[in-house]
Amino acid sequence: MEPVRPWADVDYPSTFRSFQEWFATEESCREYLSRLRWPDGFVCPRCGDRGAWWTSATLWMCRACGRQTSVTSGTLFDRTRTPLSTWFAAAWFITAQKNGVSALGLQRVLGLASYETAWTWMHKFRRAMVTPGRELLRGSVEVDETFIGGVSRGKNGRSSDKVGVMVAAEMVTSRKLGRIRLEPTPVESLALVRFAERTIEPGSHIKTDGARELRRLSGLGFQHDYYTQLGSTIPAHVDLPGVHIVASLLKRWLQGTLHYATSADHLAYYLDEFTFRFNRRGARSRGLLFYRLLEQAVHTEPHPLHELTANGRSEPG
Repeated sequence: MEPVRPWADVDYPSTFRSFQEWFATEESCREYLSRLRWPDGFVCPRCGDRGAWWTSATLWMCRACGRQTSVTSGTLFDRTRTPLSTWFAAAWFITAQKNGVSALGLQRVLGLASYETAWTWMHKFRRAMVTPGRELLRGSVEVDETFIGGVSRGKNGRSSDKVGVMVAAEMVTSRKLGRIRLEPTPVESLALVRFAERTIEPGSHIKTDGARELRRLSGLGFQHDYYTQLGSTIPAHVDLPGVHIVASLLKRWLQGTLHYATSADHLAYYLDEFTFRFNRRGARSRGLLFYRLLEQAVHTEPHPLHELTANGRSEPG
């Protein structure tokens, strides 16, 4: 049975005007989060009982064990002191803009007190943009590696100072792309092979360049075609158009929206945001992206600032 598709102006607001009407109060925000978190009705996290009522302190009181549960506990919004209406506004502005918004832009539009707050919020939401256990890519899938970063004169690929990004792109037709997956390239052998195993359904038809290590794919349950560039007069983007289009769009997005102000420590989360936007590029309503982001946010564990910056200093983004 296929999941029920959410409807505009029934499950989510379709315009900013309706957004303002839907979430005019904190109570309306809490009720909306509660429906997203428990679509079939509240379930006590301690005993599993479904009987509960709202207390005067806006908590769910379990009828069976007496546990009180906040709708935000254990979610991205856990222990926030900021009104949920402001968080909702942030989610709306992040998803309403086709190419996204920088932390500085979010700070300005919401009137947040500090850049650090805006940066933290952006990274919290980025952690909700890709969910574990998502469906694997299938069908015809191109796999390759691209490099992003500054100019490294006289150097190419891994020998440069640029950062590697692994790209997998479904090809619905020879000119139409489906879903994508992106990951920073780890410093290990067979990185692209392991990436393909993690992200592509066995039996799929994988197309790559002629790198010798990628020829292992045919022995791992995939149909594999490769194109050797050495001595060929056919440009790489002709043999593998999908991954080259994705790489070009990614670089344009990093430059245009984030102005290349991304650190290697947090690159994976910027790639998650680009993937979230790309895979939902056909959504007719930006409100649907808002819905999906909040839907995933209530199932995303809280990430305090010290955890967000654990791998390095925060960078503009």
